[in-house]
Amino acid sequence: MKIATFNVNSLRKRLPIVLEWLDRHKPDVLCLQETKVQDSEFPLLALAPSGYEITFRGMKSYNGVAILSRKKPDAVFYGFDDGGDPEDARLLRVIIDGIPIVNTYVPQGFEIDSPKYAYKLAWYERLRNYFNAHLSPQAPAIWCGDMNVAPRPMDVHGPEKHLNHVCYHEAARRAYEQTVAWGFQDVFVKLYPTRQQYTFWDYRAPSSLAANKGWRIDHMIRTFRPHFFVG
Repeated sequence: MKIATFNVNSLRKRLPIVLEWLDRHKPDVLCLQETKVQDSEFPLLALAPSGYEITFRGMKSYNGVAILSRKKPDAVFYGFDDGGDPEDARLLRVIIDGIPIVNTYVPQGFEIDSPKYAYKLAWYERLRNYFNAHLSPQAPAIWCGDMNVAPRPMDVHGPEKHLNHVCYHEAARRAYEQTVAWGFQDVFVKLYPTRQQYTFWDYRAPSSLAANKGWRIDHMIRTFRPHFFVG
């Protein structure tokens, strides 16, 4: 199964990019984050020519997750089911060919002294509880999306300058690492343990891409089950 993940940062603005990419790479599953569109306005008709099954959960102007799949999911689950606060269209789980795929857009956190950062850390704890309730480390499962954490020094440009950044702060990295330790493995690190490669360049700093001042905050994670591999 070929699975990809992409923080689209407004699906409607980047529809041509998504459609062209789907046609060229033909993944079995594409997980999208930050679709930024409420369900009633989701561009189903525009995506229809791709031939993909489309599952989504969104809200107006912010957040939003979607999963495009060649096969119709066997089951679909929206958000946390722990009775806590709504997670604001950040979590979507489907089961395809018996394999759970969890697509997440983890809160960014704003500033480390902000209530939004505390919310981010609590969100990771809720996610671990969610995995305990619905997945098994001994069974195939995929967790992917925008995690808003660069886990290693090599995953961010100039790490010494970002120790208090919400995507590299010690507490955020620890929350992410604890979640991965639940029973997952980072596929990119498994395949390319020494490669420095980024997935995000700050659009507010136009020179960041040219200067390769980026972050690896989008991840593809899988369980350790023998003979289950994602590449």
